[in-house]
Amino acid sequence: MLFDMDGTLVDSEKLWDVALQELAETYGGTLSETARKAIIGTAMADSMRILHDDLGQPERDPAVSAAWIDARILELFRSGLRWRPGAMALLKAVRAAGIPTALVTSSGRPLVEVALETLGRDSFDVVVCGDEVVATKPHPEPYLTAARLLGVPIERCVAIEDSRTGVASALAAGAAVLAVPGEVPLPSTDGVHQLESLTAVDLELLAALLGEPTAGA
Repeated sequence: MLFDMDGTLVDSEKLWDVALQELAETYGGTLSETARKAIIGTAMADSMRILHDDLGQPERDPAVSAAWIDARILELFRSGLRWRPGAMALLKAVRAAGIPTALVTSSGRPLVEVALETLGRDSFDVVVCGDEVVATKPHPEPYLTAARLLGVPIERCVAIEDSRTGVASALAAGAAVLAVPGEVPLPSTDGVHQLESLTAVDLELLAALLGEPTAGA
């Protein structure tokens, strides 16, 4: 099992909303809804470029803005993360079944370490962070890396995602994909099973996505 983090397991997108809008205000502007939606699921450097362009300030250094966001979002994550509906129960069921499990996120390691205080460090056999791969989502590298570290063929893995960027990454890697949209609706895509919530997901469904009678990796 390969789980995305932001918007999939934890309801963290609202915290990102706070941090991004605060940074935009610091720069004397307001982040548009269109730009905010475009940022979801992207790597930090790309997110900052989208924000800068949206504010009409493309000359700003993405690294400086990213450092500001990193510091603020760490504060917000420490104040508490809420699980997405059904996420905790599904993760516990997967672990109880002994299924190899990875967290595959575009967020950097320092932020993920804080999130793991909520998610549980023993909830995952492998954690792949956005700052630990050469190419981030939508490139397939994050998911291919997770499968390799788990020792499971990517074709035998189910990836659960909430964003277009994440879905594209998982599909390109060759995983079975379950999409559970969060803040932004997702289009119907060939090869992607889509549900409104993780509350409807159980081991039988995950097995079915792999064409198995019982749950696999």
